[in-house]
Amino acid sequence: MVKHAEENRTRTLSRLGVHDDFQIKAQEDQGSDRQDDETAYLLHRCCGLNAEITMCGICGFTGSPDPSMLRRMTDRIAHRGPDDVSHFETVYLSLGMRRLAIVDVAGGGQPLFNEDGRLAVVFNGEIYNHRALRTELEAMGHRFRSDHADGEVLAHAYEAWGEAFLSRLQGMFSLALWDAGRRRLFLARDRVGIKPLYFTRQGERLLFASEIKALLADPAVGREPDYRALYHYFSFKNVPAPWSAYAGIEQLRPGEWLSYEYGRIERGHWWRPDFSTHVGLDEAEAATELRCLLEAAVESHRQADVPLAAYLSGGLDSSAVVALLARSSSTPIQTFSLVYDDDFPGKAADRHWAREVSRLYGTEHHECRIGAADVIASLEAVQTAFDEPFSGVTSTWFVTRAIAGHAKVALSGDGADELFGSYLPHRLAQPLHYLAARDGRLEGADLLALAPFAEQTEYLQGLLARGDEAARRAGLLLWDDADKQALFTPAMVELSGGASSEALLRDAYAGADTDDPLNRALYCDFTTLLPDQVLAFVDRLSMAHSVEVRPPFLDHPLVEFVQRLPGTMKIRQGRVKHLLKEAVRGLLPDALIDRPKEGFVLPLDAWLAGPLAPMARSLLAPDRLARHGLLRPEAVAGLLEAHIAGQANYGPRLWNLMQFQLWWESQTF
Repeated sequence: MVKHAEENRTRTLSRLGVHDDFQIKAQEDQGSDRQDDETAYLLHRCCGLNAEITMCGICGFTGSPDPSMLRRMTDRIAHRGPDDVSHFETVYLSLGMRRLAIVDVAGGGQPLFNEDGRLAVVFNGEIYNHRALRTELEAMGHRFRSDHADGEVLAHAYEAWGEAFLSRLQGMFSLALWDAGRRRLFLARDRVGIKPLYFTRQGERLLFASEIKALLADPAVGREPDYRALYHYFSFKNVPAPWSAYAGIEQLRPGEWLSYEYGRIERGHWWRPDFSTHVGLDEAEAATELRCLLEAAVESHRQADVPLAAYLSGGLDSSAVVALLARSSSTPIQTFSLVYDDDFPGKAADRHWAREVSRLYGTEHHECRIGAADVIASLEAVQTAFDEPFSGVTSTWFVTRAIAGHAKVALSGDGADELFGSYLPHRLAQPLHYLAARDGRLEGADLLALAPFAEQTEYLQGLLARGDEAARRAGLLLWDDADKQALFTPAMVELSGGASSEALLRDAYAGADTDDPLNRALYCDFTTLLPDQVLAFVDRLSMAHSVEVRPPFLDHPLVEFVQRLPGTMKIRQGRVKHLLKEAVRGLLPDALIDRPKEGFVLPLDAWLAGPLAPMARSLLAPDRLARHGLLRPEAVAGLLEAHIAGQANYGPRLWNLMQFQLWWESQTF
């Protein structure tokens, strides 16, 4: 029987022109629609028998097959999945996959199909509730081939519930689903944007990939810069979605789907954050519920068939994750921290508390020591990881490089800042709202309402004078619109076509369905900073080392609960992350809970005035800036010399300019 099945399979593959590596040759589209559909079905069915998979890098395109291009695309994202590669091609669609084997290592092969093979899916990420979904689908009559591959539920779930299947998923993902019966390509990204997905349209073809570099493997995809997008980079330190640094290449936003059917593109959101306040719990009840949700999130995120590790900065967020992970682990977990060659303020405390948490919970702790020379040595590789100019945090590169020698999966504390309030705009939201309601008057003001800025009233009033919340927030950008007019040459001003970063912020605030001042600020960051910068650097810099990072704080039941709590539970009289601190009380030492923290942030400001200064002078020299002619050399030189002389701290701006210059010089425009 087995021999007979194999002979039938071989004859079918031969008739369809399938290579030994399961690539399917281009075929002429000459039959009826029914014949085409049958061919598509057979192609899917036959290639799905032994196809290799990825969980961490996907790419593909519609239209006629092009095996050499598909191979180039998968080669460009090999770091996302070094364990295996697969190329799957039909007359209508080509899929490429790079695999990082984590769940069902032996049997979790992608593409994954429904029973009749007409639905095929590849995805990047993890579906944490796949077992529950599998049980529900099996009760409906669906049958699965793998033992416990999490991605196999996706095709069956789409068949059972249509596009609504997305709302049933608990996890992080970007996915591509091919519906052969409709000749429809369906793309989607997870709720908060943990996993990336880029796309571009070239005539009647749609190309997609986990990273831009895979799209640029196609010579037909242009490299022309998107100057309006680059205009925003200088304010936000990253290119904001849905744009990219390249004209014609876009990215799906968090919670967004895209359908490509017979040449038509449709896009929509299947999930949006909701910060409206309507959770009727007192603080004690909310803290208890939060603790339960965080415990459940950590438990679900530990699912893996390979070793796990965890980031441990010594601060609240990563320490809480490590504590919960260690309490439910039968063996010591491995934890990783950054330490520095130089003695920087605050870094010694981070190191002390990381070691203390490791001691309390019996972890196998590793310290990754770096200095300015390591940053210089990593610049090209880090820039390559992003494909775009990026001047946010890059310390994840060094920590994950150390993790890669021990584990394929690491849990992190990412997302807690954007949920509970931590950054300067979050700390300012409530005091500025209070002061605005008093028309800026300080007489008789409640100093607690102005905390922690009660002694900085002149600063508060200066921000208040800028205008509404979007204008005030723009005043906290790295470069606001007025700053950029002084930085840019007339050529760049013209090329950016009247773009306004303040207007972009105003659009972000407009989507916040709440009057709560802190929740409005959190909504803005949750839809911009978190996916476009924080999760971007976590994904690119960890996947560059073939390590998958999972953030339990962004488990969607926890996210949806915290978002709907009032801002006064998140920042109470200037105390950031108030509710989270109460929720983990007893899990961590009080001194750790109540201390300020810097975390995995490189001391670039100090290094740029010292060991990195020669590199900065070289990179930002007038002759090199002339290669693009977009920045005023005299303005750049003024910032650089003032910083080196210690007259002002322009470190973040200089790093921003340096990263742009590195990216530009790496391009072939």
